[in-house]
Amino acid sequence: MRQQLEEIKEKTKKVLEENFNSEELNDLKVKILGKKGELTTILKEMGKVSAEERPVIGQLANQVRDELQQVFAEKQQEIKNKELENKLKEETIDVTLPGREMKKGSIHPITKTIMEAEDIFIGLGFEIAEGPEIETDFYNFEALNLPKDHPARDMQDSFYITPEVLLRTHTSPVQIRSMIEKKSEIPLKIICPGKVYRRDDDATHSPMFHQIEGLVIDKNIRMSDLKGVLLTFAREMFGTEQKIRLRPSFFPFTEPSAEVDISCVMCGGKGCRVCKQTGWLEILGSGMVHPNVLRYGGYDPEEVSAFAFGMGVERIAMLKYGINDLRLFYENDVRFLSQF
Repeated sequence: MRQQLEEIKEKTKKVLEENFNSEELNDLKVKILGKKGELTTILKEMGKVSAEERPVIGQLANQVRDELQQVFAEKQQEIKNKELENKLKEETIDVTLPGREMKKGSIHPITKTIMEAEDIFIGLGFEIAEGPEIETDFYNFEALNLPKDHPARDMQDSFYITPEVLLRTHTSPVQIRSMIEKKSEIPLKIICPGKVYRRDDDATHSPMFHQIEGLVIDKNIRMSDLKGVLLTFAREMFGTEQKIRLRPSFFPFTEPSAEVDISCVMCGGKGCRVCKQTGWLEILGSGMVHPNVLRYGGYDPEEVSAFAFGMGVERIAMLKYGINDLRLFYENDVRFLSQF
């Protein structure tokens, strides 16, 4: 058997000195080293070898196999190099031709809208504040004048991790955290952009979406200050001819509260299908911060006043870019995203 192993090694090396293509080389490799190959056939006779010689023959067989595999690998690389060389001789490359254009990515429309809003509010003297997406019940509800038995919770009760910990349903907790951190410092002017989570899913709602909320605390802050800030935002975001109107509403954390509409971006306020012939489109909620919320944040409502507002980024982006289905933002369709 020792002689057979040596013979197959030498025979294979000699054969490999000839010219092969890749397919022929693979066929030869299978013939020699395959499951039914010559080397495997020889090794099946190991049972006939004496117990004393079996380890020696086994070691020699492994050496022969490793050596032949190395020889086949070198031959394969040699064939590849020759094939590449021949291909380069046959093909001519014009190095003066321009290279292939690289496809460039773009900023996602949600991110783009957030960045534009941040630029507007920073220009008005606001700072950007951030907070955790996993919140406690205290910061998400109680400190915002939403006690555990408050019916307004039903609209937001959502993804709970424990009875006291949940995915935040709005970015308002960041306002409370900032108030406590600033320790009654005035003026306080912040916006809070970020992801929020609610149990909604349709053409105009998503379980995860983005909000930008704003808060201003100072002495003698009035509703007119709120309206001035929001009018400036609307004109910077949607055009200098924009008008806004405030409609009475209810939010537990503001009093008085107001929904804010802008003149329809589609018809300019004349009335169309998008605005249901009213000439107005709702974009956000706002109001004067409730005294209880100021107290939770460490401020004295007898000394200061404040206004707050909150908007859904997706809604702003849909109005700005004429998008009719919120789910398009999250489907990762290149045909949609490449438009931005």
